Amino acid sequence: MSQRTDYLSWEDYFMATALLTSQRSKDPVTQVGACIVDKDNLILAVGYNGFPRNCNDEEFPWCKDKENPFNDKKMYVVHAEANAILNKNSANLTGALLYTTLFPCNECTKIIIQSGIKEVIYISDKHHEKPTYHASKRMLDAVGIKHRRYTPTKKKIVLDFDLFAGEEETIDLSKLKITLDK
Repeated sequence: MSQRTDYLSWEDYFMATALLTSQRSKDPVTQVGACIVDKDNLILAVGYNGFPRNCNDEEFPWCKDKENPFNDKKMYVVHAEANAILNKNSANLTGALLYTTLFPCNECTKIIIQSGIKEVIYISDKHHEKPTYHASKRMLDAVGIKHRRYTPTKKKIVLDFDLFAGEEETIDLSKLKITLDK
């Protein structure tokens, strides 16, 4: 018997991890996830956009309010990239890769630079026209941190939990079905 050929590439795996992590966000508009990986392909940290620890999700706003900045989520939300860096399992992120679902803002870019991350891989750059994102690219370029858009090798990755919804107390991993579309 030969080995499987439909397994995930490292890049697909790490970006899928960032995407899955983004689903923890309670933001009703934008869910962002990040995954930091070392040179040995070990996940060092994950993070998603949300309020700081112990800040009740029901007490702080999830909307944007230009008229009253104290009712604007931007005043309170910690971005996914910053959360991942703060959640790290390693004392040192020097040389690590950051996979993120949205190109980082200028504030997160400052933290990325300070942490020693060497490359940023992202899916979306939907805010590329905004000055804060121009500043991000300028800073990354100035310090030699690579940044590039992620190109998936699979179109879709589907995790089907229903396959495990039997009466058994143990899960048979051989029944796991992951659909990988090219």
